[in-house]
Amino acid sequence: MTDPDAAYRIDKRLARQAFDGAAIRYDEAAVLQREVGTRLLERLDVIRLAPNVVCDVGCGTGVATRELMRRFRRARIIGLDLAPSMLKIARGRAPALRKLRVVCADAESLPFADGCCDLVFSNMTLQWCQNLDRAFAEIRRVLRPGGLLLFSTLGPDTLKELRASWARVDRHSHVNAFVDMHDVGDSMVRAGLRDPVLDMEPFTLTYRDVIRLMRDLKTMGAHNVLHGRATGLTGKGQFRAVCDAYESFRQEGLLPATYEVVYGHAWGALARDNVARPDGSVAVPLAALRSRRADP
Repeated sequence: MTDPDAAYRIDKRLARQAFDGAAIRYDEAAVLQREVGTRLLERLDVIRLAPNVVCDVGCGTGVATRELMRRFRRARIIGLDLAPSMLKIARGRAPALRKLRVVCADAESLPFADGCCDLVFSNMTLQWCQNLDRAFAEIRRVLRPGGLLLFSTLGPDTLKELRASWARVDRHSHVNAFVDMHDVGDSMVRAGLRDPVLDMEPFTLTYRDVIRLMRDLKTMGAHNVLHGRATGLTGKGQFRAVCDAYESFRQEGLLPATYEVVYGHAWGALARDNVARPDGSVAVPLAALRSRRADP
């Protein structure tokens, strides 16, 4: 049977190449990422936290990582990203007299020991994961009991205008199928994260034409890396048809590009917590088991 979601699965090899190649110019176009990162960092203002180890998962060029280093001056800060060129820029952005530890790895397979992190921070990265359950399970694994996860990701209304415009032209997948906020919460619960809280904030960027939107996406490395993408070059006729279709969304002389930003936080599982696995089984800590003497 054909998997209906297969077309929307991300090709991690292509994603790594795309972000690696985009690193030098990424900050030119990452306006929304910086704004969301700032708002995510502000949420730490109301949380009492003195972490020893902080991991920025999907740190990119290190804009938010630098602020984490300033905020938690005594903590060991780790920047993790899939793209080596992003990490090179992030390391160079670290504050003077501070050394940023960087790790090139996938968020779905964190190369850290269990319970080693007090804070996992992730800005606009989880939407690039193939398996969100696996990513959250990995984050839960590396969080110490009671440690904090704070993240942002993208919801299903993101780039809805671009998705609708391409849908009028062909049947290929051109825009990610982003996960609904409620499904994100369910995934957090399955991973064993405690007391998950999520909320959503819509953003609308405006452009004079579709070419500028697509140019920004390409500059950030956020172009089409889906398995269901068309493998050939897009013809001029198809591209013009997409531009014409997008014109139906023009308002007050500008074209909107919608982004649905989902914010979330949760706490690391305590040692006594049972954890549901993706296959439906439940992991019970040995310490939680108690022998019972049978009644006479």
